[in-house]
Amino acid sequence: MNNYTVKKATIIEVDELSILFNEYRIFYKNDPDILGAKLFLLERINNKESEIFVVESNSRKIVGFLQMYPLFSSTRMQKLWLLNDLFVDFKYRGLGLSKLLIKKAQNHCLATNACSIILETEKENKIGNQLYLTTGFAKDILHNFYEWKAVL
Repeated sequence: MNNYTVKKATIIEVDELSILFNEYRIFYKNDPDILGAKLFLLERINNKESEIFVVESNSRKIVGFLQMYPLFSSTRMQKLWLLNDLFVDFKYRGLGLSKLLIKKAQNHCLATNACSIILETEKENKIGNQLYLTTGFAKDILHNFYEWKAVL
């Protein structure tokens, strides 16, 4: 693990991060769009609408990232975070880099006095489901998740 560093992404990393973000979107069956990925990430960073953490190899190559969005719980009257995106380059999987990114997210949650991190993943995502359980997340069996999709 000494060969990898996790840090907050800045505009400086956007070009390289956009390539990995594009691979992430393709993994989830979206069409390639590097320019769109770059513009999306720039907007998130410039508007301070999300926190993006990247993991770099010792050669300073970005090999993974995690993106979280701030939310608020009215019933708890506290901030919480939505872990929306987590991706590690296929060539670097199995090295514990996702766990490094999650640990950074958990530390950020504590540092911002947020009450929790929430996320969703597909039921068929066996690796992700195992990863989240081993990093301290608990599966919510008390609530249903619903989505309304706008027709554009």
